[in-house]
Amino acid sequence: MFTIGDFARYGRVSARMLRHYDAVGLLHPDRTDPATGYRYYGAAQLARLNRIIALKDLGFTLQQVRAVLDEEVGPEELRGMLRLRRVELEAAMAAAAARLAQVEARLRSIESEGHMSVDDVVIKSVPAVRVAELTAVAAGYGPEDIGPVISPLYERLFPLLDEAGVRPTGPGIARYEDAPEGGGAIVVHAGVTVSAPAGPLGDTGVTVIELPPFEAATIVHRGSMDGILPTAQALARGIEASGCRSTGYAREISLECPEDRDKWVTELQEPVTRA
Repeated sequence: MFTIGDFARYGRVSARMLRHYDAVGLLHPDRTDPATGYRYYGAAQLARLNRIIALKDLGFTLQQVRAVLDEEVGPEELRGMLRLRRVELEAAMAAAAARLAQVEARLRSIESEGHMSVDDVVIKSVPAVRVAELTAVAAGYGPEDIGPVISPLYERLFPLLDEAGVRPTGPGIARYEDAPEGGGAIVVHAGVTVSAPAGPLGDTGVTVIELPPFEAATIVHRGSMDGILPTAQALARGIEASGCRSTGYAREISLECPEDRDKWVTELQEPVTRA
């Protein structure tokens, strides 16, 4: 048997926390001295303590922890619950990181107001290109809407092309247009340059199309697409300064896409007409 101090040390918790768990019925001591009130714990109780701390650290309330433990959930089922909770927390962390990146991008835009050069914006003719693409609809045009839609499209696109024996011959090309249903929804086209004949690519859902040539205002963005805002706004200023007018959403041409997204290089090509 261990004193409460020793048991707390082995469990890496405080004695005060053990007293609280005793009070709320989560972990009673094996024995309490009736004369002194001292609490004593057995080594076997470390297993229950481990479960309490693991569930609590994963976001379960003490009431939920008690319910799980009272149902005598087995180790395998408990591991499954913890894995599911871990996935939920990882998704929440990824969403929070994306929101933070968007806040930082907005802050950079504010800080650069009046100081952002438009010299990097180039007006040029973009030739026709043939792309194989998958399409889906996003709720809006913000990075928080586009990212969760376009990433899975690209994850599906390349294996489908590989299965069909179609090899990319150039960079990835993402393009956007307003959804027919309106309401701010955006049709997302995730594509890559190919030389295959135009038309549906079997029953894969991939379509090969010829994109016509157009006049574009272009700028190069370096870094994750979560931080695209300052570059996109520099492009807007460059379009205005050149006397042109935008006629649609900018395409995103993936020039370099290493695993580290902060090292991505993407060219924005926004269709324009000269005033």
